[in-house]
Amino acid sequence: MATKTPPAQGSLPLNQILAGDCIDVMNALPAGSVDLIFADPPYNLQLKGELHRPDNSRVDAVDDHWDQFSSFAAYDAFTRNWLAAAKRLLKPNGAIWVIGSYHNVFRLGSALQDQGYWLLNDVVWRKSNPMPNFKGKRLTNAHETLIWASRDEAAKYTFNYEALKALNDGVQMRSDWVLPICTGHERLKDENGDKAHPTQKPEALLHRVLIATTNPGDVVLDPFFGTGTTGAVAKMLGRDFIGIEREEAYRAAAQARIDRVRRFDASGLETTGSKRAEPRVPFGQVVERGMLRPGEELFSIGNRFKAKVRADGTLIGNDVKGSIHQVGAALEGAPSCNGWTYWHFRRDGKMVPIDILRQQIRAEMEADERRPH
Repeated sequence: MATKTPPAQGSLPLNQILAGDCIDVMNALPAGSVDLIFADPPYNLQLKGELHRPDNSRVDAVDDHWDQFSSFAAYDAFTRNWLAAAKRLLKPNGAIWVIGSYHNVFRLGSALQDQGYWLLNDVVWRKSNPMPNFKGKRLTNAHETLIWASRDEAAKYTFNYEALKALNDGVQMRSDWVLPICTGHERLKDENGDKAHPTQKPEALLHRVLIATTNPGDVVLDPFFGTGTTGAVAKMLGRDFIGIEREEAYRAAAQARIDRVRRFDASGLETTGSKRAEPRVPFGQVVERGMLRPGEELFSIGNRFKAKVRADGTLIGNDVKGSIHQVGAALEGAPSCNGWTYWHFRRDGKMVPIDILRQQIRAEMEADERRPH
């Protein structure tokens, strides 16, 4: 994975770090070739001088030349241009993440909407170990904001809801993420022992983004590659990446880092699939195929209630008629019920959830799709 110059139009330089201006390089890549873009653009912090701690030691702040713009108008023009180049690269169902601080994230959000992107969520990354406010004149800046947007309103973007829920110990993932900033062994250092990059993002943040909105084999582009967090996590998770970085020192640090990363084996790359993406199987199909017979009894969890299967795929229990979901909810006095996991049938003296029958039908459907026609 050597550092490369921009490719010829039409080729896709997977798992490479491309040297040059991000707009020029993106415009040289083939249109509609990227599944996801993660962008950590310059913050335009507008620092007026050095920052110091109370003991007068200097703070290693973001004062690099790449973060300096002559005016808001200049920054906005740069933002419009790189977002336009990025949108051209996205596949029709592609999406983008941008991250910023209060200095620039509002301008990024406005530019995204002006370009026709469709905003899906903003996510607050709450830093569990933020840098303190040394002057004591403002609140401690303890978060950054990510904006997740699809290429346009009609895009069928990837969202691995169940995988995120599993990642969050079975609880629906919220839009506020508590993660630490880069410290310790994860923080890359240069030959002088200083930070290799002032705004290096933690791998945990990119891990969550890529698990949520990509699948193994997808192409992820980072136009502000820095020291390569996006590439390192993409390689680890079995995604392909394209990095763009104009600073030679950052490219060298990123390449050395990515070369050390070991990709997970195939079984480790699998994530919990989205139930929304699975083919819908009506309960009536279970009855039609004779997997359950009209008049057969179903039992609730714990055998508290029972109901009989009707020929049209509905149930009747305690004079309540309706779908597997409606009858379960009525008997439990609950607003809703997942009938597939609630109802069980008896086979060989054992209670078996009816969802087993649905999964059997789905497996047959998937086998049919894979079979040559």
